[in-house]
Amino acid sequence: MGRLKAEHALPPSDPAREAAQITRLEKLAREADLDPEFARKFLRFIISEVIRHHEQHQETGQ
Repeated sequence: MGRLKAEHALPPSDPAREAAQITRLEKLAREADLDPEFARKFLRFIISEVIRHHEQHQETGQ
């Protein structure tokens, strides 16, 4: 996906989609009696790594 976004000059981040995914994961965590705060932090970490990866592709043009 990083290459596709780089090829089409798309932004590496989609804040609305990210917020929706975080909300969905928090709900799933609560339903499973898991810590929604941990779920949020974990997903934010993954999102930040994906964004970093996409930005690298944009910088290198790959």
